[in-house]
Amino acid sequence: MRLTGFTRYGLLVLFHTTVHADEVITVGQISDAFGISRNYLTKVVHALGKAGYLSTVRGRAGGLRLGRPAGRITIGEIVRVMERNLDVGERFDVEDLACAITAAAGLRCAFSAAARAYFDVLDRCTFADLASEQTELTRLLIGNLVSHPAMQQSTP
Repeated sequence: MRLTGFTRYGLLVLFHTTVHADEVITVGQISDAFGISRNYLTKVVHALGKAGYLSTVRGRAGGLRLGRPAGRITIGEIVRVMERNLDVGERFDVEDLACAITAAAGLRCAFSAAARAYFDVLDRCTFADLASEQTELTRLLIGNLVSHPAMQQSTP
């Protein structure tokens, strides 16, 4: 399954706020750190806040923080909330002969079982689990930052 940028950024925001749980984080800080558009990131943060995963603090010292404990937020539930279209495999439209053959061959059941297995794994992993593996994740994130075009400095 391919996740949208919206979901990937949502996971990143939650991971970042989990790692910095003792701080109030701003959209600007995350945007600058990861080279993500502030406007787009604001939409991601809004969706996470609306779903109760983030709480926001208004005002000069405002920002965002986790809306509930990291140990009670699973990767699977975030993917479900953030993904607008969770098609696994192909759509089964009986008007389309290829889809009708696929459905008749029992592949619909196989795709459904695969989706359940996918979410079973994601539902066992919480953001607290990710934070406990912070060293490796931080290394991976920093590696992505260094290779991110917005984070590379141009030389004259």
